[in-house]
Amino acid sequence: MIARQLFHVWGFLASTFISFFVVGCSPQPNTLSSREPPEQKQATYVGGQQCSNCHQQEWNLWENSHHDLSLQAAGPDSVLGNFSNTTFSYNGIITEFFIRNDAYWTKTDGPDGTLTEYEITHAIGSEPLQQYVTKFADGHYQVLSIAWDTRTEEEGGQRWFHLYPNDVVNHNDPLHWTGVYQNWNGTCADCHSTNLKKNYSRTETAFQTNYSDINVSCEACHGPGSLHAQQPETFQLTFSENLSADWLFSENSSIAQRVPALEEHTEIEICARCHSRRSQLTDEHNPGDPFLDAFRPSLLDDGIYHPDGQIQEEVYVYGSFLQSKMYAAGVTCSNCHDPHTANLRFEGDALCAQCHLPSKYADQSHNHHEEQNEEMTCANCHMPSQTYMSVDPRRDHSFRVPRPDLSIELGSPNACNNCHSIETPQWAANKITEWFPEGRLGTPHYGQAINAGRIWSAERMPLLLALVNDPSLPSIVRATGIRLLANQLDDLSLSTIENLLYLNEPLIQLEGLAALNNVGIDTRINFAQRFLTSPLRALRIEAAKLLLPARSELSERRQADLDKALNEYLDSQDFNSERAEGLLSLGNTFVQMNNLAEAEDTMRAAINNEPYFTAAYVNLADVYRQTGRENEAEILLRSAIENNPQNPAGYFALGLSLVRSGQAREAIEMLDNAATLAPNEPYYHYVTGIALNSNGETEAGLAKLHVTHNQFPGHRDTLFALATIYRDEENWNAAELYTRRLLTISPSDGPAQVLLTEIEGITTP
Repeated sequence: MIARQLFHVWGFLASTFISFFVVGCSPQPNTLSSREPPEQKQATYVGGQQCSNCHQQEWNLWENSHHDLSLQAAGPDSVLGNFSNTTFSYNGIITEFFIRNDAYWTKTDGPDGTLTEYEITHAIGSEPLQQYVTKFADGHYQVLSIAWDTRTEEEGGQRWFHLYPNDVVNHNDPLHWTGVYQNWNGTCADCHSTNLKKNYSRTETAFQTNYSDINVSCEACHGPGSLHAQQPETFQLTFSENLSADWLFSENSSIAQRVPALEEHTEIEICARCHSRRSQLTDEHNPGDPFLDAFRPSLLDDGIYHPDGQIQEEVYVYGSFLQSKMYAAGVTCSNCHDPHTANLRFEGDALCAQCHLPSKYADQSHNHHEEQNEEMTCANCHMPSQTYMSVDPRRDHSFRVPRPDLSIELGSPNACNNCHSIETPQWAANKITEWFPEGRLGTPHYGQAINAGRIWSAERMPLLLALVNDPSLPSIVRATGIRLLANQLDDLSLSTIENLLYLNEPLIQLEGLAALNNVGIDTRINFAQRFLTSPLRALRIEAAKLLLPARSELSERRQADLDKALNEYLDSQDFNSERAEGLLSLGNTFVQMNNLAEAEDTMRAAINNEPYFTAAYVNLADVYRQTGRENEAEILLRSAIENNPQNPAGYFALGLSLVRSGQAREAIEMLDNAATLAPNEPYYHYVTGIALNSNGETEAGLAKLHVTHNQFPGHRDTLFALATIYRDEENWNAAELYTRRLLTISPSDGPAQVLLTEIEGITTP
């Protein structure tokens, strides 16, 4: 388990119970999609109780489901924890739980560490754990990090426990329950209630959060129901895709195929609103609207996913499912999960047998295990689980074939060793080779390219280029490849990304636009301006960020498009401004608009909100630099280090500031501190080598760069630095060696080509 999971409350519903999807009440076409008639947009939320008048059967199924119990007002019928004057000890703090005047209370450490009494206002979830909410001033609601284990005593439950049992989370820690990461309004509310409006005021630092239903009710999935309630035959609340399709077995296939093929993913995207790891752009969004019109999903990033795409931190299903052959085959959520009870449609392997013939797959010839037992299930082999929040196991929805050979190569887990834990991945790989001598292992996998990109291997460029150009791979995988390529663009990779922008794959287009942050204005204009009018908000605002510096070079019509999209971007950051990240994004936008005073105020607000948020210090220090206040920048960055001494970015920024101030020796020390704290980040190591060389310590600088190159052989800047320093030292052989090595990994690198020509002109008689 990842101990310090920042977003453990957000998406609790998704993480606690996997069944969640809603099918329509009627086979009529969806009137909630982007193609709906304009009058449907006038529909309002009426509350799930009204739905029960006509849909009693569905209502009865939904009652007491996980969706129904997602959030409840605290009371004897909802609170499952033991509040009978019980206590819980965590890192020297004794927390009390008790009842006073029929209300539920806790006494625990507050924002300043003082033991304080708080009334419990709400209960989140029901199994396998339940969390509790308290109210603070200005509409802020906070979620306790001490939760109740609702499992039976035999299962180890019926106890209080802390969500970070192996850490020391005190009142100064950003993960403390009174901090922003445990704020109910901005972190969990949107997925636990229906029609949630956060209503945060940046100027007043206050919430006025409201909702239509306290829990996840009918309209959370079917959309606003007022017009349907008035004219049920005219205004249907069903999904656009045909969910009543058949799954048929062909004569030669043991796996059923969907007939007709699925062409839309409305249901999946509705579920993804909560069952995904994502950032939110707005709460002006109804079920059926495109996912990227209000959200931006996380990609297969390091620390969240293993290199091969398996879940590492909690990802809430969607990003995992997008990688699967199930998704590609047209499987939807409701094929496996009952939409109203939030239960699996069938128990055990019978669920899989809907589409996978038992005669082939429920057999020793398939699983190769002589002794059958309760652990021998389809899910355990193809959907291994990982436990989050201490007690909550959740399955990987990428539905992959076990690959212990990738465990050996990439360090990712595999299902074989989950059961055979005393054995090694090599043992497991040998077993599979015995079973499949024709060759099951060793086939190429996109995880190899993603890993190469992460570790900066010499093969990263060709592997990533092959990955992003492979139309057979899922869009989330190709988008991840683009993000990795963007860290080091050359002519070929840039041309590749530009071509990918023409694909009708919104996730790929979105990441392709983000990659253009590293290119010149002309290229941005050529490829980004058409996205200013995209039907998807995420694409519009990404284009706006790119084109803001180029506004004066756009046509009058495009300037108007840019202004509209830019306002949407500013609104999205204002929407998230209870978080330092949102305030910082606003501040950086003000910098691009040359409004440095507003930028400074906004970044200071970010620091005040989250004193440990190093990025705000770094960007504010840059504002100081731009306004000739380098001394103030230095003081600010030292404060950043004091507030978050484990963040390398503070040391790195301070090092650069000290370089500009002529304090070279301390600057090098700070840069080296950053490199030490981020051993897998080549840029910090590279800059340290450059700084040493610039300070006249050429031998030490070269030594640092050699170590960096050996660890990250695919890092372009390190190779270029080695080549140019050796050129300056007139060590022509070494200069040519590293230049050619650079051109081997990046043949279209223009500066390297120029450098090689220069060297050859000197060394060739």
